[in-house]
Amino acid sequence: MKKIFMLCVVFALCGAINAQKIRIKTGIEVLKEQNFKCLEGKRVGLITNPTGVDNNMKSTIDILHEAPNVNLVALYGPEHGVRGDVHAGDHVTDIKDASTGLPVYSLYGSTRKATPEMLRDVDVLVYDIQDIGCRSFTYISTMGLAMEAAAENGKEFIVLDRPNPVGGLKIEGNLVEDDCVSFVSQFKIPYLYGLTCGELALMLNGERMLTDGAQCNLHVVKMKGWKRKMDYTQTGLQWVPSSPHIPHPHSAFFYPVSGILGEFGYMSIGVGYTIPFQMFAAPWVEAERLAKNLNDLHVPGVVFRPIYLKPFYSVGKGELLQGVQVHLMDYSKAPLSDIQFLVMQEVAALYPDRAVFDHADKGRFNMFDKVCGSKQIRERFSKRNRWEDIRDYWYKDAEDFRKLSKQYYLYK
Repeated sequence: MKKIFMLCVVFALCGAINAQKIRIKTGIEVLKEQNFKCLEGKRVGLITNPTGVDNNMKSTIDILHEAPNVNLVALYGPEHGVRGDVHAGDHVTDIKDASTGLPVYSLYGSTRKATPEMLRDVDVLVYDIQDIGCRSFTYISTMGLAMEAAAENGKEFIVLDRPNPVGGLKIEGNLVEDDCVSFVSQFKIPYLYGLTCGELALMLNGERMLTDGAQCNLHVVKMKGWKRKMDYTQTGLQWVPSSPHIPHPHSAFFYPVSGILGEFGYMSIGVGYTIPFQMFAAPWVEAERLAKNLNDLHVPGVVFRPIYLKPFYSVGKGELLQGVQVHLMDYSKAPLSDIQFLVMQEVAALYPDRAVFDHADKGRFNMFDKVCGSKQIRERFSKRNRWEDIRDYWYKDAEDFRKLSKQYYLYK
């Protein structure tokens, strides 16, 4: 009995310690504290997915559905679906939610923007999704298009704010240019934009960045306790995979490290292995040589380690590959998106016949350009395969965006 008692005490203490580690309250937690006051007397539509949970991992769907003073009438699903049961890129269909019986409308199927018919029975749209702070991740595109639909149909729009997993300080990449606007670059913001979803919504609205300068009736339920210098691992919150290949909070750090190059399927970036977005490998790479070349560049906060692997699926499936694993030794100093371009540079130096734009699938050039937000990145880089030829262009808008976006900061 004494042993059992001691074990219970230990588990209770562990639970208390873990609870104390949560340092912030997300928008849904604050909404609960406010007893859902801003939703009372309104028919509510909820845009969410499995990442929409409170600090106890309860789904925002179920929280709103069970709240006696909330009338939740419809759900709206982004890429991967409301319950996360749809594979990346696959269309999401209109269904009924098995748990609540509510209608679920797809925002990643025949339309990516809610139609008047889909909004007919709601007064307010609530958005609660954890994104990863990178422009090409489609959830912020879903949010912006939903804001447009709200403006066009006279609906209120409420964002339940969540942390930017990469923090609120890193701004990298050029603004999206007119000929590269797409669902992976829906708005004219940098690749890493350093805003929470709530701050971004305020900026899209305030700067009239929605189609035709539309503005919606917007309200952001702020977090409590979040600071700009915090990355997700410092919040104490549990991580729910925002897509199948973002399984951990640090996966969000690495998505911008390799995701642009990953559009080609030219090298494995770890999708199909155990470290998605954290590596670069191919059957023709010599791991030690590539690691040495990259480490000789002395990229701040980054070390490249030789790696040997055999992917389970996707690029290089079943083949013995060599390459480098990227280790972020000092996250605050590391330039994330630069890394893939430096890898492309050193691959071209070591293996001239493998230069990426001579070797990659040209049918993917258009998607590469859209993710970059500009054709200039590919066109300038491909001439000499040198990072220095695009670095100034890649960063040309960063400081101006930082100054502009500061007007919309909700957190210090």
